Amino acid sequence: MHNKNVRHVEIDPDVYRELEYMTELLSKHGSAATVRSVSELVAYVLSSVADGSLRPGSWERQLLNMMGLVANSPEHHVYRATYGRPDEGFVLRGQP
Repeated sequence: MHNKNVRHVEIDPDVYRELEYMTELLSKHGSAATVRSVSELVAYVLSSVADGSLRPGSWERQLLNMMGLVANSPEHHVYRATYGRPDEGFVLRGQP
């Protein structure tokens, strides 16, 4: 997973060590998701979080629900096809 729009995120050293160990286990024993580094693991998890925000009915949304990361707003319960803030013309069904 390579993205030209690179952002840096601070990760607690203990958490980073666990992510390294997790990556080692995944590489050594295999898994459904292919991740070869902590960067790939973090990118995969963050893209799943973003997809859960876009798609209310998805398995990724279930992850957000369990983590308490769904806004208490009808706007966050509407499917969107693209990432980021909706266009200004975006109107919720049933809203004026």
